[in-house]
Amino acid sequence: MIGYVTLGTNDIKRSAAFYDKLLAEIGAKRLMEFENFIVWGNSPTQAGLSVTKPFDGNPATVGNGVMVALVVKEPAQVDRVYKKALELGAKDEGAAGPRGPGFYAGYFRDPDGNKLNCFCAT
Repeated sequence: MIGYVTLGTNDIKRSAAFYDKLLAEIGAKRLMEFENFIVWGNSPTQAGLSVTKPFDGNPATVGNGVMVALVVKEPAQVDRVYKKALELGAKDEGAAGPRGPGFYAGYFRDPDGNKLNCFCAT
């Protein structure tokens, strides 16, 4: 249903460096790239994540209540992605761990303040 999610950035190079390393943890790579827009994914037919400098030229801002969730296969992968995000400069929004029956997740904000989580079913 979702083709890709786009997050705004004010520093495309910083975002590219962050997401290249973070998304490599789940096997994603750059699928499309322009001067102010990059898309990562595992294949062009699966959902992806992109960053962009806003088309209107105004600064990128964080959407209140907006979050991108990255799905993985097992809790150990959640732990690795969450840890990698913090190593890359993300801010903690909730340590990796169980969040109720059958759900394991870790929450963080990227260098632009966008909120993400990495989760799996348990």
